Amino acid sequence: MATPTVAANAYASLAKIIDSGGGNAAGAGKASEGGGMSFASLLKESLGNVMEAGKKSDAQTIAMASGKANVMDVVTAVAETDVAVSTLVSVRDKVISAYEDIMKMPI
Repeated sequence: MATPTVAANAYASLAKIIDSGGGNAAGAGKASEGGGMSFASLLKESLGNVMEAGKKSDAQTIAMASGKANVMDVVTAVAETDVAVSTLVSVRDKVISAYEDIMKMPI
């Protein structure tokens, strides 16, 4: 289960990603206007962050198995990965829902 600290870190990471795109969420989808972050690069970066969290979790688990890590560090890494994957799944579900709504629109 995610702790408030893990959730706060996830929100801070998201805010950092949005701020790096110029602070304009509407401009994040435009690749050439204003030098903002494109939607594809935002997705790529988000997927990279999820993969990094998974690798960190795996590394902490292996370190604990060999007696080099604290249980709390492992639990924190696993919780961060859980939050990242849950966020990614939520975004995926919203994208699929939006696509389905578009496909239902009459021409």
